[in-house]
Amino acid sequence: MSEPILKVSNVETYYGPIMAIRGVSISVNEGDIVTVLGSNGAGKTTILKTISGVMDPRKGKVTFQGEEITSREPDWVMRRGISHVPEGREVFPFLSVQENLRMGAFTRKDAKGVVDDIDMVFNYFPVLKERREQPAGQLSGGEQQMLSISRALMARPKVMLLDEPSLGLSPRLVKEIFEIIVRLNKERGVTMLLVEQNANMALKTADFGYVLEVGRIVMEDPCEKLIQREDIQEFYLGVKDEGARGERRWKKKKLWR
Repeated sequence: MSEPILKVSNVETYYGPIMAIRGVSISVNEGDIVTVLGSNGAGKTTILKTISGVMDPRKGKVTFQGEEITSREPDWVMRRGISHVPEGREVFPFLSVQENLRMGAFTRKDAKGVVDDIDMVFNYFPVLKERREQPAGQLSGGEQQMLSISRALMARPKVMLLDEPSLGLSPRLVKEIFEIIVRLNKERGVTMLLVEQNANMALKTADFGYVLEVGRIVMEDPCEKLIQREDIQEFYLGVKDEGARGERRWKKKKLWR
């Protein structure tokens, strides 16, 4: 088996004195979509920030294509081929849609390639083409999410880190965003690491999944297996069987102890 394109090994990252993630290990194979599930505050965002260099771990290491990138500056990590789509979208509100896209390509020197890639993202997100001269701050939440993903694509990443892409969006837009994520993975060959609270959509989209609870990984499996687990169905997918709830709660407590 080939070496994973991205590997997080026994990482511990803190916010001041508070340990946000503890001994986290994750592997992402090239061409896969991998998801990390967990409740609010479980540490999902911290994992992505540690990979992209926004936060430095106190222990452990991060490797990308066999090279250690632990604690490197975010722009260095991005130039190596990892793009980070942050939670909350964070577009440049006073710049136009097209200017935001060009900001995503600021490290590139191939002017024609940049123009071609702007056309490429407009093909995936036609609404952005219609709004290309409009300030990004005037876009809807869904359009800003599309722009944030598109801006990350402009760097031609090998791996894209996606932080809660469904946050605050309507069910219709969530479905549309996840369909585009799958298309980018299949058509552009972009490997994805996705953190999500929308477990149902994430498990249907990804190849492999991890479950994070209070800063540590408590489950990992192919998504087709995770989605069949009774504890996942009850605690993440909202499927309830009253006759077995007590037993599953006991199993969950035992597993996560």
